[in-house]
Amino acid sequence: MDRYSIRRVRIEKIILSDRNAIEGTTLNIDERDLCAHILSDKHLKSVKLEVAHPGESVRIIPVKDILEPRARLNDAEDTFIGVISDANYQAGVGTAVVLDGVCVVTSGSMVNFQEGLIDMSGPAAEYNVFSKKANLVLVLEPADGITKPEHERAVRYAGIKAARYLGAIGRNAPNYNEKSYPVYTLAERLDKFATLPKVVYVCQAIAEGLLHDNYIYGVNAQGCLPLLCNPTELMDGAVVSGNCAAPCHKHTTYHHQNNPIIEDLLDEDGKTINLMGVIVAPVKTAFSEKERICRQVFKMAQMLGADGAIISEDGGGNPEADLMFADRLFEKAGIKTVLVTDEYAGSDGASAGLADVTPEADAVVTNGNGNERVTLPPMDKVIGVLNSVERITGGHAGGLHADGSIDMEIAGIMGSTNELGTENLTTIAI
Repeated sequence: MDRYSIRRVRIEKIILSDRNAIEGTTLNIDERDLCAHILSDKHLKSVKLEVAHPGESVRIIPVKDILEPRARLNDAEDTFIGVISDANYQAGVGTAVVLDGVCVVTSGSMVNFQEGLIDMSGPAAEYNVFSKKANLVLVLEPADGITKPEHERAVRYAGIKAARYLGAIGRNAPNYNEKSYPVYTLAERLDKFATLPKVVYVCQAIAEGLLHDNYIYGVNAQGCLPLLCNPTELMDGAVVSGNCAAPCHKHTTYHHQNNPIIEDLLDEDGKTINLMGVIVAPVKTAFSEKERICRQVFKMAQMLGADGAIISEDGGGNPEADLMFADRLFEKAGIKTVLVTDEYAGSDGASAGLADVTPEADAVVTNGNGNERVTLPPMDKVIGVLNSVERITGGHAGGLHADGSIDMEIAGIMGSTNELGTENLTTIAI
């Protein structure tokens, strides 16, 4: 039996300086060195580092991805395996160092219209966990003449580089909390927990092209069949977001690293359930691909002897066909299944919330309505490009007022209806 340990170093404040150090709960970052590290990519023209702390009158827009700083305790190893390093060892074993309370946020010129907003105070701050973090914002400008896919790739790599760079600063921190998870083989599970119900977790990962992609061990999920893995692999950066789907419900890299469904299942593993594994299921656009992938997911669950399953959605609309297709297969085979999603039910909540449904889907957890409307007050400081709010999902032409206030749907707030249950919302029938 292997183990995976997460060593969390608590950080409450970030200071940009000329050195890398942790003093108490303050993180000092060598600004010049980190910028040079990021700008080694020729596809980037410039990067500016900005800092935003909880409670400040700060708006960050547009936001592409969000990552938690993580590095391996052993500097001969790496996290985010296969992305910008060789995929030459297994994720999800060993010890990871995490800067708990810090996020790396990628921003700058918009890559695609489906990017979002973070407010560090005010009503929007209640819709996500990121307003409670010390955020290092990378304001990135692309090199002239590059394509949108090249721009997205450069932004994605910049975020990963920064997350690894910051995580490494925590290796020698004297104060930390560490939690360890056993990593069992299949034979060990069948022997040790023979009397417990077998459960699998299916985590969708959008792979639709047109900047709607995730990366599994560095490979675009468009080219992948479903992957069976230990839950600790996702914690270790095995799945990275390159996804420009709607901000409210896409899985950022942070969400993959801190998947609350995985964390809750691990807490019950060996007690009330036998967690047989996590199946990462790419979501493609063609129905033939959906059928192929769902049948492969179902086959894996059957081979593992699953008695129950949780399936979480990534994105909305198109992925709901996959969600319902898999649910039908599972339920008809006697595998009790819970779906986790969100809804686009109109601003009054009276419209159909999902693009597809099936009678077998009789256990559904929903994490809010992305069409809910809000008015956000102006902020004293804007990091990024404020007028992009009229182009992002959830915004609209004329939604930005002269005083800097905004009328929009919560669809444009990062993670507001996240389909892993990271945030505060749900939906109830009345």
